[in-house]
Amino acid sequence: MRFLAVNLSSFLVELSSLDETLALFDSLSAAPEKGIEEIIPAARTLLVRFCPRETSLASLAEKIACHSLTQRAARGSQQVTIPVHYNGEDLPVVAELLGIEVQALIRRHQEFVWNVAFTGFAPGFAYMVSDAGGWQTPRRSTPRTRIPAGSVALAGEFSGIYPQASPGGWQLIGQTELKMWDLSREQPALLMPGAQVNFIDAARSTKTVSLPARVLPQSLPEGAGATLTVLATGLQTLWQDNGRAGRAGMGLSESGAMDKSALHAANRIVGNPANSPCLEITQGGFRARVTGDVVISVTGALCPLTLRTAQGERYAVDGYRPLNLATGDEIHVGAPARGLRSYLAVRGGFIVPQSLGSAARDSLAQVGPEPLGVGDILATGAHSNPGPVQLNELPALPLPTPEDTVTLDIVLGPRTDWFTAQALEVLTAQCWQVTPQSNRIGLRLVGEQPLARSQHQELPSEGTCSGSIQVPASGQPVLFLHDHPLTGGYPVIAAVAEYHLDLAGQIPPGASIRFNVIRPFLEIAGSKTSDHRDA
Repeated sequence: MRFLAVNLSSFLVELSSLDETLALFDSLSAAPEKGIEEIIPAARTLLVRFCPRETSLASLAEKIACHSLTQRAARGSQQVTIPVHYNGEDLPVVAELLGIEVQALIRRHQEFVWNVAFTGFAPGFAYMVSDAGGWQTPRRSTPRTRIPAGSVALAGEFSGIYPQASPGGWQLIGQTELKMWDLSREQPALLMPGAQVNFIDAARSTKTVSLPARVLPQSLPEGAGATLTVLATGLQTLWQDNGRAGRAGMGLSESGAMDKSALHAANRIVGNPANSPCLEITQGGFRARVTGDVVISVTGALCPLTLRTAQGERYAVDGYRPLNLATGDEIHVGAPARGLRSYLAVRGGFIVPQSLGSAARDSLAQVGPEPLGVGDILATGAHSNPGPVQLNELPALPLPTPEDTVTLDIVLGPRTDWFTAQALEVLTAQCWQVTPQSNRIGLRLVGEQPLARSQHQELPSEGTCSGSIQVPASGQPVLFLHDHPLTGGYPVIAAVAEYHLDLAGQIPPGASIRFNVIRPFLEIAGSKTSDHRDA
């Protein structure tokens, strides 16, 4: 085993095979080590997230090294049959690569049971391995820009099904009409780790396929109070809270507010529980009219706030303060001078439908309430006994303008040794500009000198975390934010320290980032610890 630091509260356990990876995952699931909060399995690694107040990387490495890599637990009893139309564009290519006829390839795909090893890439995307093994299918040299939902594909030792239309480099062999991900079902993901899958020819089979039970949409609770009618949404206004941690088994990252400290402050000001859903307003431009009496607060990005009364009078009001609004009053949130995202809370809380235990909108997974639109009526009254309002809340830290350079602390790893010594110098020596293509998935950065790799082999998919600095083939990095994919196939050179993630979520396009290393590349082999720097 190799233990590679990812950030201050996560590390990768690297193993030599998928079998060893799943055996260790089974062992840690059966006998959890104290302090571990979540484990994300991938092709050759486990991403372990832990609580630094309870344990450390060194301590966990010593304990995990004692776990078995040979014994697999009994797999789940879920049996799934998937009818496939074998009409994929890449069938002839894959057959030629494997040295067999097309019909022989189709039969082989159906003859054996496929086991869901892990999930990732997108919600509902399952990495399946065959009982018989022997599959090694090269990815396409040039990925497609769009693969239709339901496409059945092969890559490496895996078979997978795309749950939604997306880019991808896997070889397409067919299509299924079954939905891999459906929030109207009790279990949205059709395929979960441990499931056993049989593929059948849809053109020839009359077998009935059973699907997970559907659930009725949630109804809003009674007792709604005052309302806000949306008059303008600006660039984007979303529902956000702390997110939905612990859903890695479905292929979901945590998501949630980009600036959680501002979200919590907005709720505290109006007396709500800190994790209550708020409006996340990107680059201002939001307007709403009130019916009834409400107390609101606006935190985060420093926007000009205007109260327009029912009588047409206008007043400039302050953020980070409780503000009382009466029927007919409007709140206008202007474009921010500093920062990017503002948070609007209402005393008593908004009444928002939950998806998988959270109201957060995940822009990558398309989970959670839809983005707000003009004319939407927002109900309040989720909390019947709010606490006292707060008058002493302040911003957690100064926020940047598009002209500023922001310094973010980073931890090197887990794939720092895949890059040249010059790339490590470039990473910290030059400024990286935030491009307009940035979003909640990640900040797309550009610098004068790209980051060059010293190792060019394909990286098996492995878990990623918020703050990971992933480097695609272009050498221009992407800093993952809270809606990032659960697993990734490009090497991560470093990760932003967790205490700077809120700041990263407030950096506007045009601003620059400078990275400051607070811990070198750390690798632990067994019980011995050593620091490695490229020289």
